[in-house]
Amino acid sequence: MKRYLAVVLFLAFSLSCFAQDSKEYLACNQKAKAQPELNECARQEADRVDAKLNSLYKQLLAKAASDPNDTAKIKGAERAWVAYRDAYIEAMYPAADKQAEYGSEYLMDVALLTAKLTQQHIADLQELLKQYQN
Repeated sequence: MKRYLAVVLFLAFSLSCFAQDSKEYLACNQKAKAQPELNECARQEADRVDAKLNSLYKQLLAKAASDPNDTAKIKGAERAWVAYRDAYIEAMYPAADKQAEYGSEYLMDVALLTAKLTQQHIADLQELLKQYQN
């Protein structure tokens, strides 16, 4: 019984982690009729969030450009975050043959997890950018 409850809680948590708020994702997802279309909606969502991150990162670098030391630290932190993101995703999906182990939803799940992690990082960069808003 405890194992069953743990599985149910894990699945509920996992689904909430992948919840996406963008109107574009929701509209795409409603039109999707098969898993490949759902995968594409998730990939587009990850791309949209990544574009937002890249724009914010460029703003941050521009604001910090007057101090090469600050710029180097920001770039180092970003490289570390990318390594963390990739390692986290690998830890969530550790199987060698991911498609066989996780099924046709694997691509969608990874794209949505990537979007979620990126959205969290956007919030971090927005906080960092506040330091340069003076």
